[in-house]
Amino acid sequence: QSEQQHAGPGHVHDSRRSPGRNQRRQARVTVQYNRKELQRRLDVEKWVECGLDELYRGREDEMPEEVNIDELLDLKTDEERRQRLQVIFRSSHSSTEVFIRDLVQKLQGLQKQEELHNNGIQLPQLHVY
Repeated sequence: QSEQQHAGPGHVHDSRRSPGRNQRRQARVTVQYNRKELQRRLDVEKWVECGLDELYRGREDEMPEEVNIDELLDLKTDEERRQRLQVIFRSSHSSTEVFIRDLVQKLQGLQKQEELHNNGIQLPQLHVY
């Protein structure tokens, strides 16, 4: 049986410590990230996945291996993004014009995965009290 007991969100109580101590040290782990930006990124990825399923329904073997959102974000202009997407979807027999237009619009203001990790999601920090 574990000597540690859960003592509320982010806290672990070690029952091996003397219960009579006035000053008890507790550790709390804090993870900070921008939920809104992370959720937006996940929503765009899901939207792309659903759009690809629709565009290539019945022809999944023709579907592009990947649509790399970070690679698209590295391009400087929306026109470059449009051109890159047209190359990616050249094998589609369906019209991709609306999908490409909507995707380019959804990319505006989106953060790269690396930026979400480095700027928003920080490594857990241990606070000892």
